[in-house]
Amino acid sequence: MADSALDLDDLKRRMKGAVNSLKHDLAGLRTGRASSSMLDPITVDVYGSHMPLNQVATISVPEPRLISVQVWDRSVAGAVEKAIRESSLGLNPVVEGQLMRIPIPELNEERRQELVRVAHKYAEQAKVSVRHVRRDGMEEVKLLEKEGEIGQDDSRTYSDQVQKLTDETVAEIDQVLHQKEQEIMQV
Repeated sequence: MADSALDLDDLKRRMKGAVNSLKHDLAGLRTGRASSSMLDPITVDVYGSHMPLNQVATISVPEPRLISVQVWDRSVAGAVEKAIRESSLGLNPVVEGQLMRIPIPELNEERRQELVRVAHKYAEQAKVSVRHVRRDGMEEVKLLEKEGEIGQDDSRTYSDQVQKLTDETVAEIDQVLHQKEQEIMQV
C-alpha cells in the first residue's frame, strides 16, 4: 500500500468515534436504575461560569435507585440543587446540608416508550455520521483512481473494505441500541 493510498485506520477511527458518541449519549438516558452518568449533562452556574456537576461535587450510587451528590463547597449547594431540579431528567433531590440524595423514580410504560424513541434518534444520528465517513472514504478511493495512484482492482478492493467497515459499524450501533432498549424496557 502506497503512502497516498486510502487510510482505512482513519476511517475506522472516525466510525468508532460515532459509536463512542452514541454510547455516551445513551448512558445519559434514564433507565429504572441509578447511574452517576445520568448527571453528566448537568452544568451548574457557579463562580461566574457554567461548570459540569462532577467538577463541583462527588457523585456516587450507594443504592440501585439512589444517587448521592456530595457538594464540596457549601455555598454552591443551592445552585447544584437548582441545576438538578431544572434539568430535563425529572429528578428531585433531597437536600441535607452539602449532601443531596436523589431518588430515581420507577419509569411508567409511556416514559419507557419515549426513552426508546430517543435512543433510536441517537442511533440514527450515529448511523448518519458513519455514512458520512463512508462517503468520504468512497470519494477518496475515486479520487485516487482518477489520479492514477491506484488501479481499478485496488479501487474495487478499497471500496469493498470501506463498505465492510461501514456494515460492521452499523451492526455494532444496532447492537448497542438493542442492549439499551432491553435495559429501558426491563421492569
